[in-house]
Amino acid sequence: MKIIISPAKSLDFESKVPTDLYTHPRFLEQSKKLNKKLKTISKKSLSELMKISDDLAALNYDRNQTWETPFTKKNAKQAIYAFTGAVFKGIDVNSLSADNIPVLQDRLRILSGLYGLLKPLDLIQPYRLEMGTKLKVDRTENLYKFWGEALANSLNEELKEGELLVNLASTEYFKALPKKVLKVPMITPVFKDLKNGEYKIVMTYAKMARGLMVRYIIDNKVNTIEDLKGFNVDKYRFSEEMSSGNELVFTR
Repeated sequence: MKIIISPAKSLDFESKVPTDLYTHPRFLEQSKKLNKKLKTISKKSLSELMKISDDLAALNYDRNQTWETPFTKKNAKQAIYAFTGAVFKGIDVNSLSADNIPVLQDRLRILSGLYGLLKPLDLIQPYRLEMGTKLKVDRTENLYKFWGEALANSLNEELKEGELLVNLASTEYFKALPKKVLKVPMITPVFKDLKNGEYKIVMTYAKMARGLMVRYIIDNKVNTIEDLKGFNVDKYRFSEEMSSGNELVFTR
């Protein structure tokens, strides 16, 4: 079973990492090309392009200028320890047993606007580049076209026949994986909370639940759809009647 998730905007490059293990991003050459373009964009243009404040634009302008290869443990950090958004809080990698770190490395993939497709222990440097950004590079008008079928093909190389692909990424990031290219069917868990008498997706809760689902899969060595349906963390329960096709709905 392989799992895909989105990255996070919030980053931590200060805290120490409890492992010496690391790998390098597969698509680093493409990342270099993207960074070369980003280096040419002014703070004002970054603010407009990414729809962010002047302060955030200044921060990311500086990040773009100092981004450089080769990546080492001195100038970069393993992705799973660098991202700190709600999904990653749900995963809580710092409480994961040492024996399960290789399992996480094998099963989890993080989609990224700059890095393409990351393994948890891949080294990264600080950045901000959402997949939906309309960044023109060479003859491509946005990041979806820049990455094309490369990320889906990379996943296909890793997936064995009959292996499940669990989509816990946001719609924005999942669009970077054309369905027609993926060679295996995908399972998409959806998390809904009861609000005002109706079950709705509350994004703050849904993001945390995606991370909890990743952790559940790793801790329980989940490999089948039936195993996935057993997810019962943080009061979520599988809803047979609300689920359909490859979409598994969990409610609380």
